[in-house]
Amino acid sequence: MIQDKLKLEIRDIVDFPKPGIVFKDITPLLKDAALCNEMIDAIIDQLQGIEIDAIAGIESRGFLFGFLLANRLGLPFIPIRKQGKLPFKTIAESYALEYGQATIEIHEDAFEQGSRILIHDDLLATGGTVVAASKLIEKLGGVIAAYSFIISLDFLKAKGRLSRFSDTICSLVSY
Repeated sequence: MIQDKLKLEIRDIVDFPKPGIVFKDITPLLKDAALCNEMIDAIIDQLQGIEIDAIAGIESRGFLFGFLLANRLGLPFIPIRKQGKLPFKTIAESYALEYGQATIEIHEDAFEQGSRILIHDDLLATGGTVVAASKLIEKLGGVIAAYSFIISLDFLKAKGRLSRFSDTICSLVSY
């Protein structure tokens, strides 16, 4: 089962990026190309029947599997980046993190109005970043078709924050 394989490879980094946080490190997964392909297959399986026009990945780890997923499905990939990193006209959304504050941006011409967007990131924790990404998509006239994550920290109850945008919330591993 994919969840068991992933739990064996994901490592915990205690007190990163600050004391009290247990960071779930996905970089060991990147050493195994076959496992990465299996992960993409598993995400696609969870998304069966969902109409998606494009995939948005959140900087930076959301780019890794978000782009692979978009490529496998033959869909456009939309980068959502930290403020000041995109070269064209952008819109921005600020949000609180569990360990600080940040602002993310998306290009104004990232997709056509009415497009159904899958938002992908490596981890769903408190949901602040993903809610901000969802607001950006909606500001540009997009619809959140679904979310996909490698890891979901269900004890933080962020799925409830996302359900106002979409009820389709997929993850490969839950803690």
